[in-house]
Amino acid sequence: MEPDAPTEIEGFERSLFTHEGQTRSLYRGGRGPGVVVMHEIPGLHPTVIEFGRRLVAEGYSVAMPDLFGEVGRSVTPGYAMGEMLRACVRKEFRVLEARGSSPITDWLRALCRSLHGELGGRGVGAVGMCITGNFALTLMLDDCVMAPVLSQPSLPLPFGRERRRGLHLSDAGLERVKQRVRDEGACVLGLRFTGDPLCPPDRFARLREELGEGFEAIEIDSTPGNAHGIPRMAHSVLTEDLVDRAGHPTRAALERTLAFFAERLKEA
Repeated sequence: MEPDAPTEIEGFERSLFTHEGQTRSLYRGGRGPGVVVMHEIPGLHPTVIEFGRRLVAEGYSVAMPDLFGEVGRSVTPGYAMGEMLRACVRKEFRVLEARGSSPITDWLRALCRSLHGELGGRGVGAVGMCITGNFALTLMLDDCVMAPVLSQPSLPLPFGRERRRGLHLSDAGLERVKQRVRDEGACVLGLRFTGDPLCPPDRFARLREELGEGFEAIEIDSTPGNAHGIPRMAHSVLTEDLVDRAGHPTRAALERTLAFFAERLKEA
């Protein structure tokens, strides 16, 4: 069944993608290697769309699936809280699962395979944000995902020590990711603000322990009195809390993300 109330995004073409009976809207734009942009809470909002446009300008074929929320609607505290609560009870998400992935990642893995089959090349990139952040690790179970970016990965919700260190990935899945790092030179890029309660330092420490040099971390100082005046509760590195100004650490994180995609996806 086609999703209700389709919304258009300027510069992107809306289509549908179906896997195992699940159909979702997909917004495609640009040409070049494929990159899947998995939006954050509360939805495919304007600054996520702007990030997608940056990727198009950098020479990528961008696919932005509509996973929840209202396409194009701006972020407000009430809207964000409502979508977070809805995600907590939706069967596609398992927000407290430390050692297993959300079922929606099966659909996203199929999307990555389809995109790579269509476009070819070295592989596809994937960036997850907030509730979708650690999905990029699960997508690495498929060889075609060559450039995974975890931006403020927030699942599992960090209640208790195990969940603060949790990667939202099965033990077998983690071993597969480690194998790719060891045998293929695969690498994972992670972004977070140091004061972000949804993405605690324990999670990045675990990624360092498990992946070693295969994990590249960018941790942006958001402690009180930090040199750039970043709010203590800053969360969204590439979107809502991005300060697009030369010399700002969020701009540096964006530039490193773009370089990471170029290194891993574009032909020499």
